[in-house]
Amino acid sequence: MIANERRFAVSDLTAFAQSLLMTAGARQADAARVADHLVEANLSGHDSHGVGLLPAYIRHAQTGLVKLDGEPELITDTTVLTQMHAHSCWGAPSAETLFALAAPKARAHGLSCATLADAHHLGRVGAYAERLSAQGLASMHFINVTDHAPLVAPFRGSDARFGTNPVCIGFPASNTRGPFLLDMATSRIALGKVRVAANKGLTVPKGALLNEHGMETTDPSGMSDFEVKGALTPMARHKGYGLAFACELLAGVLSRSGTIQPAKARRGGILNSLFSILIDPAAFGDPAWMAEEIDAMSDYATQSPPMDWDSPVLVPGDAERAWRGKRERDGVPLDEMTIDQLNEAAQTAGIDGRL
Repeated sequence: MIANERRFAVSDLTAFAQSLLMTAGARQADAARVADHLVEANLSGHDSHGVGLLPAYIRHAQTGLVKLDGEPELITDTTVLTQMHAHSCWGAPSAETLFALAAPKARAHGLSCATLADAHHLGRVGAYAERLSAQGLASMHFINVTDHAPLVAPFRGSDARFGTNPVCIGFPASNTRGPFLLDMATSRIALGKVRVAANKGLTVPKGALLNEHGMETTDPSGMSDFEVKGALTPMARHKGYGLAFACELLAGVLSRSGTIQPAKARRGGILNSLFSILIDPAAFGDPAWMAEEIDAMSDYATQSPPMDWDSPVLVPGDAERAWRGKRERDGVPLDEMTIDQLNEAAQTAGIDGRL
């Protein structure tokens, strides 16, 4: 354990998060779902999308950037298409409502499409793909980010013009392998990881960040405490830029929400729009053969001799499962600055509990 970290039981962290959200005005059911989603991100090793986001969430709730008493609106409902507009409602409950409608359509027809417009921060998108995989469904998700200034520079650019615009692909478990899960920002690293690095006093990888003058830097302090000075860079240069642009088109345009271009309002919150394709693999062929083929491909990939024998080749999704097992057993680690930020948010909200 890192010296400036402490570990917390999942139940304690979840109860603290739920209490904080309810004090900020969230309904009990919404607070429970959002708290579970955040803690699950910590459990999966994605601290950038975990409870460290609560100070921003509370600030958004208190300043009207989250619609606390609303429900997402169903705007299109056909045999294969589900479209909802969240109108700034909490992200996790809105997405769960969307997929509860879209999943039966995929099972009935082999596939379905779904869009969600203007939901407050969806959090770790991989959680939704994991739940769909548990139902036997493969899925693809494209997300854009609006309601605040852009964070990511375009390829060959020196200032921010895009959000971190994640892409996620999930596939159900096979005979011997857990579900496949690819969940990634189209920036080289996620903004939350820069914030975590700043809180821990660490640097970020060379080439991942530009300072406010458009020059490369490894110092994340310009993006600490949810302030943004500078820009993230796109993953894989022109390839990440292209994927980020695709997310604006698929999520922003097809959802009817809009893109991050300046005509779209920027109130200082976090809104996500989403385009998803849900697939029932059984509609495309023999499930038994598919499971055997996935196992064979997974074995072939992971049997490559590792460059570092302490870091074997993994199938996407293995790392999250490993983190989850460890942190469920040992507790969720939080650095002292994140703990201070959470306790300050609790004090400001007027609740007695502290981490």
